[in-house]
Amino acid sequence: MKQVVQNYKSGELAVLDVPMPACKPGGVLVRSAYSLISTGTELMKVSEAGMSMLGKARSRPDQVAKVVQSVATNGVPATYRKVMGKLDSYTPLGYSLCGVVEQVGSGIDDVKVGDLVACAGNEHALHAELNWVPKNLYVPVPDGLEPRHAAFGTVGSIAMQGVRQGEPQLGEVALVIGLGLIGQLVVQLLTASGVRVVGADPDPARCELAERLGAAACGDPASAAVEAAVAELTDGHGVDQVYLAAGGGSNQPVELAARLCRDRGRVVDIGKCRLDLPWNAYYEKELDVRFSRSYGPGRYDPEYELEGRDYPIGYVRWTERRNLACFLDLVARGSVDVEPLVSHIADFDDAVETYRRLKDGDLKAVAVLFRYPEPAAEAETPAVAVPAVRRGGGVPAPARPAKTPVRLAFIGAGNYATSMLLPHLAQRDGVELSTVVTTTALSAANAQRKFGFAEATTDLDAVLGDASIDAVFVVTRHSSHADLTRKALLAGKTVFVEKPLALTEDELAGVLAAVEESGNDRLQVGFNRRFAPLLQEARKQFGARTGPASLRYLVNAGSLQHGSWYLRQGTEGSRFAGEGGHFVDTASWLLGADPVSVYAAATPGNEDLQVVLHYPDGSTATLSYVTTGAPGFPKETLDLVADGKVLRLDDFVRASVYGGKRWVSSRLPKARDKGQSAELAAFVKAVRTGGPMPVPLESLVATTSATLAVQAALAGGVPVTLAGAR
Repeated sequence: MKQVVQNYKSGELAVLDVPMPACKPGGVLVRSAYSLISTGTELMKVSEAGMSMLGKARSRPDQVAKVVQSVATNGVPATYRKVMGKLDSYTPLGYSLCGVVEQVGSGIDDVKVGDLVACAGNEHALHAELNWVPKNLYVPVPDGLEPRHAAFGTVGSIAMQGVRQGEPQLGEVALVIGLGLIGQLVVQLLTASGVRVVGADPDPARCELAERLGAAACGDPASAAVEAAVAELTDGHGVDQVYLAAGGGSNQPVELAARLCRDRGRVVDIGKCRLDLPWNAYYEKELDVRFSRSYGPGRYDPEYELEGRDYPIGYVRWTERRNLACFLDLVARGSVDVEPLVSHIADFDDAVETYRRLKDGDLKAVAVLFRYPEPAAEAETPAVAVPAVRRGGGVPAPARPAKTPVRLAFIGAGNYATSMLLPHLAQRDGVELSTVVTTTALSAANAQRKFGFAEATTDLDAVLGDASIDAVFVVTRHSSHADLTRKALLAGKTVFVEKPLALTEDELAGVLAAVEESGNDRLQVGFNRRFAPLLQEARKQFGARTGPASLRYLVNAGSLQHGSWYLRQGTEGSRFAGEGGHFVDTASWLLGADPVSVYAAATPGNEDLQVVLHYPDGSTATLSYVTTGAPGFPKETLDLVADGKVLRLDDFVRASVYGGKRWVSSRLPKARDKGQSAELAAFVKAVRTGGPMPVPLESLVATTSATLAVQAALAGGVPVTLAGAR
């Protein structure tokens, strides 16, 4: 299928061929009929992409702060790869469309194939021929409403949420500053609510349009016309509400709002304009400044948007989905007229030229729609047998023909895969990147373009059923690791799964059952730190030990940003369950054994954890996993003490050993190497030769069990003895 994309690094716009998205449970697959270009938000994004790197940094200081923190945590090379990887990727455009339901996922009963729906979301209502849309981001289109009008649903919801934040009442007077697409819709919604409206915009054509659509008066904000209209309509008191629907870097909108608003009036920010509030003006009138968050309650809440968990109507009357349905109803009943806003309708194939004309100013428009071609009738084709997924395939052949490349497939292509794994594999001789599978079409296409995968798809079965693929990498969200690993093992594949292997004991048991059923134990978990060259050299310098050891491992994990999927513990498990295996594995490797018991304690809210692991020879490892430390402090520091010797590791930058002879590593290594490259080399070698896996399965299971036992130890307040401990 085709999709409009942009490369944020180069600014390139393209209509790209990408894999068709899969129809997942909890949503529908929609074939686009019309999608709406947001002439404000989207053109701002297009303009930013054309800036220099310095210009991009100035426009997004929040992202610059994240980069600085990443450098402190991961080092310059890893951060550079991550940042450049994100910049040099195609990103989607669009967030408002109307289309026809083509497939219905499980759990959906309010629409059927062939129904017309309006869709929202900058990840789900894209300028693409097909989109998968979760339940709370689509609504059925009312009978008789034209598809091109229903495509306004999302921007209409944005305008509606802004009006709701202003709490207009019958007979009031409002000022709308900025008469672009959102501003024109705000004017109509206010008029439909019994509010008299004054509009302000420097474009005379937009002012004329707003007056035709119901505004009492409009004019250039720099002229006296707007102020005179406000004085006449309000008897000199000032407007009851001001709606900021303008963009740009000027501070004039907020200054005008203060000047023309009455005492204790309301100022609602809908657009993205400069908000340097003049303190005296806002203080003296005691103005109530409010923000309108996109389409309404539910926005940015993954449980609402992705998992379909609605808010009870008795507690949240107007959610994203209810706003969307309400706006479409107003349009269907003629209370809002969007047809005069349609400046241009372009064929989807002409998308790049349309954006160029908008950006250069050749096309003056309030709203532009893309019209999609009707799907071609499918010719009947003979039935073709789909290769069956191999089950019980046993251990792969112990050797491969000389010079035959190892064919790898990736399930998932997120930040970690594209910054920490694929760059190493793409440069490795004897490796062929065969297929990449993702749930979103564009991420698969990006990985294919950047790393040279032969195929990109959203069809998992196509990979598991391909007998030519030797090994599968599972690099998806944590909640899917165990199930995908189990399926890949049953299909006879060698599997590399990024940590964690499992989030529950039941999931771990399922993986082991797949090993037993198939006879395939060719499994590696991404515990990379034991492969780090600096730590390996320090262990060598430390030498053998004769007595028990004490190990202290401080992990300064830091706090998570709001919205991080790590916070979704209901589906993705605790943060330690997802990440803690790294540190358990490192401790066990240094101590040369698997733990026999686990004890854990935590500060209130489980923010900081203290985990004590006991080993068969009496050694102990204390893991301090903290989220409340200083961001500038190193992420990982480790001390191993035994036999009169001390090994010290400082965040994979420096290591030292104190004993009979002192050893200190270089202070300035070329990069903070946490072992990914060496780990991947060992894995590829095992696949190529049929030799033992880099880490025994028993150790992977022991590490996973110990990590999962932390939660049980916290709940019980006593040490947990691990099954199989001896």
